[in-house]
Amino acid sequence: MKTSKIDLAIIGAGPAGLAAAVRAKELGIKDLVIFERDERPGGILNQCIHNGFGLVRFKEDLTGPEYAHRFIKEAKSLNVDIELNTMVLEMTKDKEITLVNEKDRIKKYKCKSIILSMGCRERTRGAIAIPGTRPAGIFTAGKAQRLINIEGYAPGKKVVILGSGDIGMIMARRLTLEGIEVKAVVEILPYTSGLLRNEIQCLRDFNIPLLLGHTVSEIHGDKRVEGVTVVKVDDNGNYLLDTKQYFECDTLLLSVGLIPENELSMMANIPIDSYTRGPYVNDYLETDVEGIFACGNVLHVNDLVDTVSKEGEIAAEGAANRIKGKFPRVDKTILLKKGENIAQFVPQKLTMKKSTTLLIRVKTPTGEMKLSIDGIYKKRFPYARPSEIIELKIPEKEFQNKNILSSELKIDCQESKNGDSMHSLS
Repeated sequence: MKTSKIDLAIIGAGPAGLAAAVRAKELGIKDLVIFERDERPGGILNQCIHNGFGLVRFKEDLTGPEYAHRFIKEAKSLNVDIELNTMVLEMTKDKEITLVNEKDRIKKYKCKSIILSMGCRERTRGAIAIPGTRPAGIFTAGKAQRLINIEGYAPGKKVVILGSGDIGMIMARRLTLEGIEVKAVVEILPYTSGLLRNEIQCLRDFNIPLLLGHTVSEIHGDKRVEGVTVVKVDDNGNYLLDTKQYFECDTLLLSVGLIPENELSMMANIPIDSYTRGPYVNDYLETDVEGIFACGNVLHVNDLVDTVSKEGEIAAEGAANRIKGKFPRVDKTILLKKGENIAQFVPQKLTMKKSTTLLIRVKTPTGEMKLSIDGIYKKRFPYARPSEIIELKIPEKEFQNKNILSSELKIDCQESKNGDSMHSLS
C-alpha cells in the first residue's frame, strides 16, 4: 500500500478542527488535510439550530450552523483541503494514519504532525444500567436532536428526559416548541449538570418540571416505552423506595454525559486522563507523543464552542512550530495535581514557556472562593459550579519570576472566609 506524506493531518472537521486548519494556514502550513467521516464539515454544530454560539468570539448571538459557516467559509478562502466521508481507522505513535473512503479505498499518510479533534459521543442506557424492559423509544438527547433538526422526525409525543446536561435541557425546550409534551427533566444530582443559562432559558421560561435528586429506576413497556418509574435518591445515590412516581410516556431521552472519542489516541499509546477522558497535554496542547496535539471535546468536554475554537488555534500554533522546527526547548515540565474540591483541569502540564489558561471544573458548587496553585499564584472568583468551566489565566511571568523547585504543583479551590486578605490575590 502506498504511503503519502503530508505536513499536518487534522482528524475531525468540527469547530476545533476547522479553527486549527485556518490558524495553521495563517501560520504558513500549506500541506495540510482535514479528514472528516461525515458528509459535511461543521461537526455537531450542524444540528444545533438554537442560538447562543459566538457570544465570546464574535460578540454575536449565532446559531450552530451560522457559527460553523464562518469557519467553513474562511477555510475555503484559504484553500483548506477537507476530505469528507473519510474514516480514519488507525493511528500510530510514529504519526502514521490509515483511512478509508469511497474514492481511495484504503490509504496511508505519514505526517509531520497530527491534530486530534474528533469530538465526543454520548453515554447510552447501557453505560448507566437502567433496569426494565428494552422497548423502542429510548434515545440519547443528541440523537433526538438530529432526528428533529436534520431528519425531520419527532421521536415521540410524551417525553421524559433523564439528565440535565446542556443537550437535555435544550431538547426539552425544542420538543416543547414542536408541540411534544415534556413530562419532566429528571436529574440525579442536587443541581443541574448543564449551564445555568440553559436551566433558566430552557426549563424555567417554558415551565418544564425539573426533579433534582431523582432518577429513573425502571423502564416500562413491551414493544414501545409506556412509562418510567422515577424515584428520589439519597446523598449516596441509593433509591428511596417510598418516593416512587410513575410517569406515562412513549419516549425516554438520555442526557447523562459525554465521552471524548479517543480510540485513535489509545492506538498510538497516548496516555489518557481518567478524569477528563482525554489525553494528558501540556500548555501547547501537545500530548505525551511528540507532534500529536489534541483540542476541543476530544481533549475534554467543553461548555462553549468559543473555547473549542480557541483550543484548535493553540494546537495549530504548537503543531506549526513542530513542523517548522521552532518548538521551544522544554527543560522542565511541571505536573499539576488535583487538590481541594478540584474535579479536573486542562492542561495537566506546564512548560512555563508561555502564558496559559487553565480550564478547571470543581467537584461541588461553592460560593465566593479562591483558586491557588501551591500558593505561587492565586485568584478569587465569585462562585463555582461543576457544570461551568473556570478559566484561570496565568501570565508567563508568574512562573519565570519564581524559583520553582518542585516538579509537581497542586491546584486547590477553597471557599473564601470572612476576613480573607485580598492583597495577595490577583
